[in-house]
Amino acid sequence: MDVFNGKRNTPKLKDSMGRKQKQDSEEESDCPDLEYNYGDTDTHLCEMAELYSYSELEDYQINIQEFEGIMKALDFKPSWHSLSVENKNMVVSRLLDSLEVSDKTKRMSAARCVLYLLQGCWAECQSDKDQQSNAKENVLFLYKFGVFNIFVNLLNMEIESVQFHRKTQINCTDSTNLRIILNVLYTFVEVLRVSEFETDVEFKEFRENLLLDIGLPYTEDHIIVKLLGMITKFCSGLASYYPMKKVLLLLWKLILVLLGGMDTLANLKNEYRKNVELPELQEDPIEIIKSMRSSSPPPSSTDMMNAQKRGTRQKRMAYNLNALSYKLTDDSTSLSICEEGLIKQSSLDESLVVMDLSYQNDEDLQDYEDQQLGMDDISSMKNIQEINDYRPQTPPTPLIIKGLPWVPKVRHKDLQFFLDQTRIKFLGFKLDNDIETLIGLPDPIHESVAILKQYMYTSLADYQIKKEETIQRNPLIMGNDDVEQTPAEVLYQAMLPNLPQHMIALLKILLAASPTSKAKSDSINIIADILPVDVPMSFSESVKLETDINRQKEIVVKAISGILLLLLKHFKANHIYQFEFISQHLVFANCIPLVIKFLNQNLVSYVSSKNTIPILDFPTCVIGDGPDLSLDNIEIGEFPLCSWRNVYSCINLLRVLNKITKWKHSRIMMLVIFKSAPILKKSLKVRHAMMQLYILKLLKMQAKYLGRAWRKSNMKTMSTIYQKVRHRLNDDWAYGNDLEARPTDFQIEERFLRSAVDKFHARRYSPQYDDELTPSDFSINTALGKPIKLSGEFKQHYQIWLDQEVFQNNIDWNTLLTDLEI
Repeated sequence: MDVFNGKRNTPKLKDSMGRKQKQDSEEESDCPDLEYNYGDTDTHLCEMAELYSYSELEDYQINIQEFEGIMKALDFKPSWHSLSVENKNMVVSRLLDSLEVSDKTKRMSAARCVLYLLQGCWAECQSDKDQQSNAKENVLFLYKFGVFNIFVNLLNMEIESVQFHRKTQINCTDSTNLRIILNVLYTFVEVLRVSEFETDVEFKEFRENLLLDIGLPYTEDHIIVKLLGMITKFCSGLASYYPMKKVLLLLWKLILVLLGGMDTLANLKNEYRKNVELPELQEDPIEIIKSMRSSSPPPSSTDMMNAQKRGTRQKRMAYNLNALSYKLTDDSTSLSICEEGLIKQSSLDESLVVMDLSYQNDEDLQDYEDQQLGMDDISSMKNIQEINDYRPQTPPTPLIIKGLPWVPKVRHKDLQFFLDQTRIKFLGFKLDNDIETLIGLPDPIHESVAILKQYMYTSLADYQIKKEETIQRNPLIMGNDDVEQTPAEVLYQAMLPNLPQHMIALLKILLAASPTSKAKSDSINIIADILPVDVPMSFSESVKLETDINRQKEIVVKAISGILLLLLKHFKANHIYQFEFISQHLVFANCIPLVIKFLNQNLVSYVSSKNTIPILDFPTCVIGDGPDLSLDNIEIGEFPLCSWRNVYSCINLLRVLNKITKWKHSRIMMLVIFKSAPILKKSLKVRHAMMQLYILKLLKMQAKYLGRAWRKSNMKTMSTIYQKVRHRLNDDWAYGNDLEARPTDFQIEERFLRSAVDKFHARRYSPQYDDELTPSDFSINTALGKPIKLSGEFKQHYQIWLDQEVFQNNIDWNTLLTDLEI
């Protein structure tokens, strides 16, 4: 029974395979610098491999058997690439006819044949490269016959025909039809994604047409809205058999190809800024982060205690060396004895290895300095001054001092606040919305204002907020603005009716897939589509199932983190209040404590986990001889130093947390209340520049609320924040005298934001905007002329309604008409 709930008690598996992550109570090992390139997705081969679970090995053989059956019925050899174009058209026409029949068994048999073709006819391939090339070719060929739209209709049919399971346990056989359909759709979309880099005209035409099919219409029939509805229905318990991993992966890739990745988003931002006459962005944040170097993590309490012990031993050793040097009269003998004593003593004390350190490059020197600063024990550093004479005389390579990586920024609000405080101090009054008048202020203030104006930055969000305020003040003059139907705008309109439910459902699945969450009896089961019918009997099968369960959870977290980040970034670029609406619902659904809980684990172990079996990944498992899984070959294959999907998930969740808390005092206080500072500080052990940057941003925004004692005991972290995080001039993050940080204003701030978002929705998306300004019409002709949609049941029983409500009731028409005239 525990197997089907995802709970397994296999101590032998942990001991022999070593696949379980370390517990937080264990001593964390040092993490080397991660060679990881952050991007929109992993490689095409890895993305296709993550679609298929290890429990689907039998489906590959069933697919090829169905294909051979179709070919045999048409008197063709079971070889797709040996057929002529005319014969291929004949086979596809036969498959399309079978997809339209009412018999579900025949439909699914044809769907398996289509899936085999989209998988590149792997039985005829000799390598992974051949399989990928054939898959792309077959995708283009089948799309011309409208196969993508046919499978979208099949997906709608499967969604509408909800199965009510009375079984106590759900396994992989309950979602077979949905898995086939989702595999076909995902293959189309994944090839569409990589077709962006193809120069062929045929690929360009395919991309334009498929994007058009995905993007329209902005109604409930939108495929993205359909998938979000599946997620909501799954979380509500109405369809617990849905293969949620495949649904999330397809949803993530659909949003990615429809809205665009990082490069598309950067171009959109510059385009939107250019349209409103704002200067284009000169910095590429991703490129700047890639040029950064990761920092050594701050010391833990254990490291500081060890440093104090090392300082005591060093002091005792230095005293012994001085005594030796005074006793010996011969300088050469003294030097040799001192060196000999030094070598013997250094073998007993690891900390004195620094005396034999030869600096090969700047990075080695920086690592050494970081370690010394991380000791936080100045006395121990003073105690080894006597033995510094024995350091090699070769000078280290000088460090190249560079400037700060980011250009400082100043908001209009910051400059106005600075001038208000200055005017009150020198003049006794302030001028609202005036940053130009400097009469009566001393010259140093003039210079300060000039510097602040030099780094003045107006974001697209500030412009949109100001414009929205102007529209609210002048609804008759500026209320009718034309909304450009961008892909993000179309998607937002389609998601808006049920957007809060969608966000709650995504966070529920993220909680269920989090490694730190404990399995509960009432929690949703996200691994039902990979559970076998029978309990695995052999040890190798148990290993495969255990790995598959952990792998499934990691892929689910990766997909959800990618979905949330894409939606937040694109909606923010499209309109700030769309972003604020989705952010508020994420906060209301406890996204902040959920992400903190996710980070409260051994991240060093998580990012380096190896929950994968290379010989079972697609297409390796189907090309050539089938895999014979055993303990001898389960570790065969290349294992990278870090898991791409796990690092991607951590970075995305950190970025989401930064997005929804930035400049929001009430949400920053939630970080403080949930004690995120020690968790974030521990996360700095993962030595990756991008991950560390977003962690430092979260620490910076709450530093002034953590108190002087925390800042004093974490000076190395404060110094790293100063070096790597963008400076906001006049920002008092390091000492905390912000007058805006009063707790009484927190709830008021959220209420004002919610009110502004509601007004924005009422103006742009409500058909009855501002009833006070709409002329009243009480004409009976207008009321009778409005189109009314009658239900099918009413139309069927229309005669009965006439008899009961019209013919059998006596109506005094004279009185009715008299009342109307009045």
